[in-house]
Amino acid sequence: MGNLTVRALRAVLVVVLAGTVFVQALLVWALVSGNDPEDGSLPLTPLRVITILGMVSVQVALVCVWRLVTMVRRGTVFSDAAFRYVDIVIGAIVAAALVWFAVTAINAPGQRDDPGVTLIMGGVGVAILGVALLVLVLRMLLTQAVARDVEATQMQAELDEVI
Repeated sequence: MGNLTVRALRAVLVVVLAGTVFVQALLVWALVSGNDPEDGSLPLTPLRVITILGMVSVQVALVCVWRLVTMVRRGTVFSDAAFRYVDIVIGAIVAAALVWFAVTAINAPGQRDDPGVTLIMGGVGVAILGVALLVLVLRMLLTQAVARDVEATQMQAELDEVI
């Protein structure tokens, strides 16, 4: 991975992380200050708490991606240590999907006149789970790459002995 690519990805990760922390701070302030413009049409307090939790899952995934990018840059991504970060990313994506389903469930009673919105939101939750499955497939590819790297190292050692 090129140096420019690593820097660009890290810049994006920093901006997204800062944005989620900022929004979380605003949501926490709205919860603790008592200055709530809630008009009763939606239960905003549970939605705010769920949003804060959802952003935590995003932040966890961002930190793990940062660590994986660092491993790629150092050339150590094809090691067993990378699996821990990939597994955490998968867990964070599944957690985000569950949070989205919770938002969908809270929003559903207000959509009785138009149930299509709830169906679309449910579809988005399934799509988020699909991303988790995609990362799981990429994890399997990483498993194969690590196995091939170990095999190549062993073959190189055997070749060095022969020579």
